[in-house]
Parts: sequence; C-alpha cells; structure tokens
Amino acid sequence: MKALIILAILATLAILFFLYSRNKDLKKLVIGLATFGAIISLAVLGNLTRQVMPIFMTHIILIILSWGGLLVYLLRDKYYWWIIFSPVITIGLFLVLEFLTGSGHELS
Repeated sequence: MKALIILAILATLAILFFLYSRNKDLKKLVIGLATFGAIISLAVLGNLTRQVMPIFMTHIILIILSWGGLLVYLLRDKYYWWIIFSPVITIGLFLVLEFLTGSGHELS
C-alpha cells in the first residue's frame, strides 16, 4: 500500500512536469504544485483524525477525491476548489468534536 501511495505521488509529479514541458504554462505548473502541496499537507494533517475512525475514513475518501480534482485540473483545465479542499471539513469536524466532548486523554 505504501508503494502504491509513493507511485501515485511520483506519477502526479511526472504528469505535472510533463505537461509543463509540453505547454510551457508556468502558471498552471505553479498552481498544480501548490495544490499538490496542499493535498499532501491535508493528508498528513488528517492523521489527527485517526482516533475517530468514521471521520478518518471519510477523510481518506475526500483525500482521494481531491487528488482526482487535481488530475482533472491538470488534464481538463477545470479547477474545482471545493473538491480539492474538501478534506478540511473532516479536520474541522474532528476539532469541533474534540472541543465539545474532550479528548478523553485528560490527566486526573
């Protein structure tokens, strides 16, 4: 599974730089790299939600959809920002739940 994730990351970077070498569109490259970095950051930040499994599974699904949104932008030039940044919802929901119910790891 880890190898598949690494291959997906490398394939996305390869697509980004291949399309740049073909079209010489610097704006698209910069937007693509920034979005790629944001998706990776959201994926890493999503490990915060691992304690609540339904929210974590939803977060993983939304990360996959946001990756697909990045590929749609690269191939069709349509930027669906609400799909790409949808994993923020699960992180926000987790933080609200933790604020309301507590972490359960408090010291006595």
